[in-house]
Amino acid sequence: MLLKDTIKEIAEIQYQEVVDLDQGTRRDLLDSVDIDSPLAVIISGVRRCGKSTLLRQIMKKSGPFNYFNFEDERAIDFEVSDFEKLDQVFSEMNPEADCYFFDEIQNVPGWERFVRRKQDKGKKFFITGSNSSLLSKELGTKLTGRHLTYELFPFSYAETLRFKGQSSSAATFEEYGISGGFPGYLRYDNDMMLQHIYSDIVVKDIVVRYGLKEPALVKKLAIYLMTNAGREFSYNGLRKAFEVGTATTISNFISYFEDSYLLFAVPKFAYSYKSQVMNPKKAYAIDHGLARANSVSFSADKGRILENIVFLHLRRHYPSIYYFRERYECDFIVKDRAGNIRAMQVCHRLDEDNLNRETRGLKEAMETLKIEKGTIVTLDQEDTLGDIDIIPAWKLVTGRQHPVEGHRDEP
Repeated sequence: MLLKDTIKEIAEIQYQEVVDLDQGTRRDLLDSVDIDSPLAVIISGVRRCGKSTLLRQIMKKSGPFNYFNFEDERAIDFEVSDFEKLDQVFSEMNPEADCYFFDEIQNVPGWERFVRRKQDKGKKFFITGSNSSLLSKELGTKLTGRHLTYELFPFSYAETLRFKGQSSSAATFEEYGISGGFPGYLRYDNDMMLQHIYSDIVVKDIVVRYGLKEPALVKKLAIYLMTNAGREFSYNGLRKAFEVGTATTISNFISYFEDSYLLFAVPKFAYSYKSQVMNPKKAYAIDHGLARANSVSFSADKGRILENIVFLHLRRHYPSIYYFRERYECDFIVKDRAGNIRAMQVCHRLDEDNLNRETRGLKEAMETLKIEKGTIVTLDQEDTLGDIDIIPAWKLVTGRQHPVEGHRDEP
């Protein structure tokens, strides 16, 4: 619990800081956020990906506002009962403000009750958080039908170009393959920044939050999955490899990784949910630069880096992503919100030696799922092989080329 004077001191300092800070590099997500909706806007994403910067960009368009960052160490003892005092402080600071901006609100259990009560009085909320599971649980209890949720990632390739003042090309795309998109790293170009981000995610957002007893094991498992992008894994296989007691423990760890946006687990395409759950999955890192800076091996595997970049692009634009495996394998099957399906293979460079291997899984997926056109994404090649388009990754992720609409289907 905090005294009102303490809350006021923190709020005034934070407000002045956020007003004085630069707006930063414009985020693509800004165009999608419905600022005028009466619903609460929830922006979730991995730690240090730029959520606070996006809030500042929204503030510029919102009119008078109040702001509070709950991750401030001075507010570590803030409790749900302190919201009333915070609201009094806001009324004194900016009595005309109808917009409340809250950073990392999941640190205060029960926050959603205050938001709902103030929503009923016409207040507008913009809220960030770094844990998708906690936010979803709280939103589902008190704010059902009263919120819009958006996900923010580290900089995309296009946003990185905007930050650096560069143009899209094969050369700048290769640079992005090394750097990744965390704004802090791009600003200071120091791997220690990415190592600290990784440590903070694992320790603060996973080990401490879930009371885990083996932080070294958690770090090793996360690094293994992040640096083996696109490789199939099973909970039982990982249990044996890491000498963990049960597969359930591994499953829980991976859920924690996903909740904190450290990585994503991709299921096999199947029409049965049970089949999706029972089959091996694939993992992709939230940022290939983060994986590189925390592993010796990942930076040498350009194919896996490219596949991770393509996955992140797809994850930004498609609600459902799978991999395909029957006789052969296809890297990605994606579904848009209308149910249209696309098939995509990723290959760093196509040549005569790997052409059959890279096309056979894609063709099998196209035939099985009745998809008319398939796509192979490479580093810089561009061609057409019958019903398969070969496109450079840098054109795909900048929106210059997109996979062709496929047949609507429902797994």
